[in-house]
Amino acid sequence: MSSLVEWPASLVGTPTVAVIEAAIARQRLSHSVLLHGDDHATLSEVAHAIADRLQNTSYSSADFHPENHPDCFALRPTGKMRQISAENTRELIGKVQVSGTVSRRKVAIIHECDRMNTAAANIFLKTLEEPPANTTLILLTTRPYALLPTIRSRVLLFRFHSSATPIDHPALQPWLEDYQNWLGRLSAGVTSKRDVSDHIFTLYGLIARFGSMLESATKEIWKAEKAKLPPDLADDEQVAIETGITNGLRLRVFADLEHATSGFARSKLEAGETAITAAFVGAIKALEKNVGLLRLNFNQAAALENFLLSSLRLWVKR
Repeated sequence: MSSLVEWPASLVGTPTVAVIEAAIARQRLSHSVLLHGDDHATLSEVAHAIADRLQNTSYSSADFHPENHPDCFALRPTGKMRQISAENTRELIGKVQVSGTVSRRKVAIIHECDRMNTAAANIFLKTLEEPPANTTLILLTTRPYALLPTIRSRVLLFRFHSSATPIDHPALQPWLEDYQNWLGRLSAGVTSKRDVSDHIFTLYGLIARFGSMLESATKEIWKAEKAKLPPDLADDEQVAIETGITNGLRLRVFADLEHATSGFARSKLEAGETAITAAFVGAIKALEKNVGLLRLNFNQAAALENFLLSSLRLWVKR
């Protein structure tokens, strides 16, 4: 049987994929697996590849893509708060309790499982303790340590590196270059009140452009992703997915911001300007702090403003 879903290209031939393939072939894959990594889209691709190999076998009466398979169920966060509720968790459990229709095996994919509220997590824990027959539960998360320890202890963990392509937005590289140029002017020194005003105007200009760039990139990616979603996906689930895309994008842009900061500092250090070491270390700490706030759903404009204001104090030559 040829697979309907291929592994992400960057993961083909990796030891982790080889282990999963072998376990499926021997029918020894655990009934509960946790896929974790930095990029949810990659984890979703892996989950679909696993479901495909579990369900579309010679014993199946028909083959379906996992997103359309009558015996493959998905549970996603809903609403702008992106929570998985107890009610939706009970509904999923009810579905996997019923015998499969075209496949011997049922699969449930729990997207962003760390978004379960306390009640949902406790309900799901009971299912992990007594899993339904012929069912595989696939949990996806970019934050495995946000899960209950009791859930983590009952699943088989696999980590996957991101296969996501870099953000291909025309405004990103010019934005990063302007940010580096701003750092260069800061490190050259402030000699007048006009310099101070120029630096502050540049700072808030960067923030405004960042928001516009993020909104534009989100719309482009959401348009492409929406076309791939099941047609019967509820509105609140679509809202949660779009919000997740935004959150993932802003974290990737902040990662690019870290690379730009490191690149600027490296060029200065290679030129013998070792005095900037303290500023560089402080900037990276400030960036890490604000990325942590982003992961807690802090507003991206406020996080960027915090970071750039810290940079203004750190990099300016005194």
